[in-house]
Amino acid sequence: MVGSLANRTWNLLRLVRGAPVALKMFARRGLLLLVPTILLCVGSVELFAQSAAAQSAATDAPDANPGRPTVSTPATLTPVAYLHFETGVLGASSSPEFSTRYGFDEVIKLAVAPRLEFFSSLEPAVRFTASGNSANGMGEVFVGVQAVIIPGAGRKPTVSVSYTRRSFDGHAPELDLGSPRNSLLFLVSGDVKGFHYDTNVVFNEIVQGKRRNLQLGQTLSISHPVARRFQVSGEIWRFTQPPLKSYALGNLWALSYTPRKNLVLDAGFEKGLTATSTRWEVFAGFTYLLPHRLWRP
Repeated sequence: MVGSLANRTWNLLRLVRGAPVALKMFARRGLLLLVPTILLCVGSVELFAQSAAAQSAATDAPDANPGRPTVSTPATLTPVAYLHFETGVLGASSSPEFSTRYGFDEVIKLAVAPRLEFFSSLEPAVRFTASGNSANGMGEVFVGVQAVIIPGAGRKPTVSVSYTRRSFDGHAPELDLGSPRNSLLFLVSGDVKGFHYDTNVVFNEIVQGKRRNLQLGQTLSISHPVARRFQVSGEIWRFTQPPLKSYALGNLWALSYTPRKNLVLDAGFEKGLTATSTRWEVFAGFTYLLPHRLWRP
């Protein structure tokens, strides 16, 4: 068993280098994907943290504002003039477009004003099995902007709007949510009696051939501290699936740990609740705020 885990971890590292891999995915036991996922991400975090530790200790960096790992996006923005990275790996099994899928994802954010933020999302490496055939590929690249409409204060929630445009399609099989060409989100975030919530209303344009369809989505994420530096998050989400004339419904649970205020680690799983939902997703990653202001606001 130990040797098998070591082999899978080594294959995953080969994928990072761009070499061919033979990574066997778990179709029936999606939770087992968590083991190599955590090993890879912990190693990446350690290297990243060590390289910045000396400078970070002497820098009064603001807090990171994680948007991962939930489907919901926070209405609040990242600190102005600081680069903000959200890095992770996700394994999934049993979905309409694939039997297994493993991918790396990265989101880079930069707030240029207290109420305006630009971001880019990409998936540079994907390993999947579909129709009995395995292949490597690349996911999509998105660029977007988010603006705060009503800033929050105290019990008053923050309300924002976000627009995203797909700039590159890698044609890798998609998760149950699909891949929108254009996406418009209305976001609300706030705190109530020690609980933090993020909720989104989503309007996506799904293009299939010459057909354009409107996809509607709703998400609700609630988080609460459970111990010193630990936080647990639970989420429920629903998205229509116009090409399938159905809908996807899922439930996500995640645990996060904050070793430093500009670094947050996370891991968890998601369970699809309908026949056309991705049955299992397992993920781990980290959010890192680079502790160097790019300019003086």
